[in-house]
Amino acid sequence: MTMPEQDIQTILHAASQQLTQCGLTDSPKLDAELLLCHALNVSRTYLFTWSDKIPEAKQLKKFPPLLEQRIKGHPIAHILGTREFWGLPLTVTQDTLIPRPDTETLVEVTLNLLQQQISPPPPIKPLNSTTLLDLGTGTGAIALALKSEHPQLSITAVDQSINALSVAQQNAKNLQLTIQFLQSNWLSAFKTPQQTFDYIVSNPPYIEESDPHLTQGDVRFEPLSALTSGKDGLNDIRTIAQHAKSHLNSQGWLLIEHGYNQADAVADIFNANGLINTQLKRDLAGNPRVTLGQKP
Repeated sequence: MTMPEQDIQTILHAASQQLTQCGLTDSPKLDAELLLCHALNVSRTYLFTWSDKIPEAKQLKKFPPLLEQRIKGHPIAHILGTREFWGLPLTVTQDTLIPRPDTETLVEVTLNLLQQQISPPPPIKPLNSTTLLDLGTGTGAIALALKSEHPQLSITAVDQSINALSVAQQNAKNLQLTIQFLQSNWLSAFKTPQQTFDYIVSNPPYIEESDPHLTQGDVRFEPLSALTSGKDGLNDIRTIAQHAKSHLNSQGWLLIEHGYNQADAVADIFNANGLINTQLKRDLAGNPRVTLGQKP
């Protein structure tokens, strides 16, 4: 695929049309802009400001291969190698789930709990003695977002994938945020009841194994182990809830992201495992997204 000499506006329009014609209709204009920014090593503001500028051929030659990857369906995050989450630039690979805006709801809900903890005079517990565990950390998105807001927090993040942990560790290093990383299949690395936390948070796999959406869009290129969890999508949530209570401090909280149609089932799982004060929080689109419960 070669491109004739054109200005930025014309290049973007043509690329956007190509993406639309290939069925990539969610955000073809944004996709084209992000790919061209990457190729030219400029910001989106530059594209808008200099829309009539003709890029140098040496720079522009990087664009067609990027566009071709997107036309084949590869996620933008994988092509660029990055995805922004909570305002933080994160390295993303095919070994990790791509961080999504929906998951920022889990961060917001956790931050609200932390704010309630430190608001009463005197605070219930100071943040510098508060511990938090992120299960299935992937890119480290949730743990890093929370640490960026409250550097005093002691955060441990685990994942069963060594490759995912490597990505998360690199993101923490790039952002200069200190987090303890461990390899663990959920809570399996924590053998003794003495290893407890004030908060356990997780965005586990929660898609049904037979969900037809697994063969569509970006998820085709993401690890299935980070997406699916049994026939009803709830196997991993059951495992986490079953073991979380043993690793929560008194009045500690478990917070889990789940599918829009799983709220009642997750609440039942929490209640069956002895968690109280179960609450449901919705995402920006109004969909049920996060369930939280407290250890008595």
